[in-house]
Amino acid sequence: MSSSTVFWLDGALASALPLPDRGLDFGDGLFETLLLRHGEPLFVELHMQRLKRGLELLGFPDCLDRVASELAQSADATAGRGWPWSALRLTITRGAGPRGYAAPPHPRPRIVITATQLERDCARQSQAARLGVARIRWAAQPVLAGIKHLNRLEQVLAANECRSLGFDELVMLAQSGHAVSVTAGNLFLLREGQLLTPALRDSGIAGTRRRLVMERWAPAIGLRAVECDLKVADVEVADEVFYSSSLLGIRPVASLGARRWAQHGVCEALHQQYLSELP
Repeated sequence: MSSSTVFWLDGALASALPLPDRGLDFGDGLFETLLLRHGEPLFVELHMQRLKRGLELLGFPDCLDRVASELAQSADATAGRGWPWSALRLTITRGAGPRGYAAPPHPRPRIVITATQLERDCARQSQAARLGVARIRWAAQPVLAGIKHLNRLEQVLAANECRSLGFDELVMLAQSGHAVSVTAGNLFLLREGQLLTPALRDSGIAGTRRRLVMERWAPAIGLRAVECDLKVADVEVADEVFYSSSLLGIRPVASLGARRWAQHGVCEALHQQYLSELP
């Protein structure tokens, strides 16, 4: 185990997952990725709200009190390591079960937490990103749209493609051809003074930073964020483009195809709003 990563299983330090586990067998579970500053989870209430929705949708028994307790315990332990910034992944599986797709009638969810030290200063805005467009498209499944379930193969394939092509990120499209997101973040564009972001009706993840941009940070700088259907062509003619994620915050976009963006005023203003809420 790396000294910069630590694991917990159901509240105890661990290095292995017991079998069987429905998360491994079927992707039957959910996860959240939280950014910690000196061991303090940021915007934890938004992560817990999305997690609650996912647990209800998948029919998990109520385990939020357990989650909150083990999350706090892990965060305290992370603070004791003296890491300025760390990423905490909280994974909940349905736990053990008999063979077959159907869930056991009385499951006991497993809670797996991983904390990893981050080397970068997450208060500094990342360098503007170079974007391409992924070949693989999001599958359409309205029932699961928005939640952060464990089935992430489209993003795995897109991330591998991104690495092979040498881009910083790839725009991922829906089966309809509309933009959904980047591989690990939510997409925004500025057009004629209005902030636009893809509607997530059939696929994609409703990110916590996406929600903060729409509900708090954009209104604070006089912008209204609107969900709508967007094509790649809409992105290419935008006045400004950026994406958001829990670990990066707000990252400006420098290019997509032949289009270049040199000015990132709105992105920088939103980043200042983000900084104002950091502990």
